[in-house]
Amino acid sequence: MNTLSPNSLGATLYMPATRHDIVDVVLNNKIPGLRSLVICLEDAVSEIDVPLALRNLHPITDRLASAGYHSAQPVVFIRPRDADMGDYLTQHYNLKGIAGLVLPKFTHASLARWERILSGSHLYWMPTLETEEVFDVVQMRELALALSEHACRDRILALRIGGNDLMNILALRRSRDSTLYDGPMGYVIKMLVSVFGARNFSLTAPVCELIDNPSMLEKELRQDIEHGMVGKTAIHPCQIAPIHQALMVSQTDHQDALRIMNSNQAVFKHNGAMCEPATHKRWANSIMLRSQFFGVSPSVGQVSGKTLLLGSNQ
Repeated sequence: MNTLSPNSLGATLYMPATRHDIVDVVLNNKIPGLRSLVICLEDAVSEIDVPLALRNLHPITDRLASAGYHSAQPVVFIRPRDADMGDYLTQHYNLKGIAGLVLPKFTHASLARWERILSGSHLYWMPTLETEEVFDVVQMRELALALSEHACRDRILALRIGGNDLMNILALRRSRDSTLYDGPMGYVIKMLVSVFGARNFSLTAPVCELIDNPSMLEKELRQDIEHGMVGKTAIHPCQIAPIHQALMVSQTDHQDALRIMNSNQAVFKHNGAMCEPATHKRWANSIMLRSQFFGVSPSVGQVSGKTLLLGSNQ
């Protein structure tokens, strides 16, 4: 499997390991547009069904391993229930066709255990931030620093924000009338972006479980993008296309990014905004990377693309 980019994840669909059509989904394009899939052994599987899920997983991993990976198919991850199950999976399953593990309830304290489990493997890490410690900026700063300096750093594809688990800690559930950003999670996401994003970690956005409210999903996706999320958890195939559409780059941003990346001017005006390559280059690089995976959206009422130096009469 080639080196993965966190920007390639898009809408990451979670499917319980008890399903019998997972191989068909991965190898035969049963869900068009799907780019990444998590086979879930945690929240999506009741405790009584865990033995069934583990039995069902064996032929899935064997088939994916024998088929080999092709770029046209979604990348596949597995989410174990805990570190013990993660250890069991790495020892008893053929994970050659699996891109990585989603690490549940990840904390600084669990880092050493996961390192022992995954050391030497090809598997990417996608730690999930979903415990009480996540509300503490000091503990998150310590975790970010530890991960930045750890040997596993290059294997961490993205950090996933577990919105529902975090809300559960507060005895809350998201409102049907507002996005996740309008409640306590707004603070949490902003803090995590500030702490981990500043250290060049990618983050993915929590799921929007309002399946039948596309306007709310669209509104939340705009906020995801504003906060720099590289993808979003999906729980239904109907969410895939809207998520990927939201990840498309606007014509204006794409033009700004191109000029910022290629300009030798210190400051210039473009599309009605000041562009300063010294401070906007990382943003521009992220825009160009996103456009590689999701494209550029059609122009709608776009401002003129004339480039002007600030203070110039041209």
